[in-house]
Amino acid sequence: MHETPADLAALQRLLDDSYARIGTHMKSIHTPERRVAASDLARVLRGVRVLDLATVTAKCEPRVGPVDGLFFRGRFYFGSGEESMRFRHVRSRPQVSACHTIGETFATIVHGRAVEIDVRAPEQRGFLDYVHEVYPDWEQWYGGSTPPYAWIDPAAMYAYAFEPSVLEGLRGI
Repeated sequence: MHETPADLAALQRLLDDSYARIGTHMKSIHTPERRVAASDLARVLRGVRVLDLATVTAKCEPRVGPVDGLFFRGRFYFGSGEESMRFRHVRSRPQVSACHTIGETFATIVHGRAVEIDVRAPEQRGFLDYVHEVYPDWEQWYGGSTPPYAWIDPAAMYAYAFEPSVLEGLRGI
């Protein structure tokens, strides 16, 4: 887990603020005992987590597709190809939504905007180290080039576990 106490406090505030604004239908599903605390969320989301990432086309049509999601310092990061439609959309219209689910037992949902980063910039050193941790062959895959990456600046985030015991089974998956 790479989150600092400050990261976890900010993530918990985001979760609490997001849940304070939910509607009655979601409130009936994401009951307080099913909500995942920031500290548990950071432990469960270690490693690569497939995110279903939604972007927006120039015609305002949604497009969703899976990406490798990396949860680092309380934020989701994702990469793709330099010429991917996904990054064309993000560069023109950064509004995104993403969801990581495991059956009906666990879900993390985030809405916000994608912020493209240079993973080789000095301020991204911690994230690049994490990329190497989860992808030991990352440098060989790209032959020295760097694929585009972004993190999601969240406006809202929700985390749900059908039963608290589900969290124990999810750690390390």
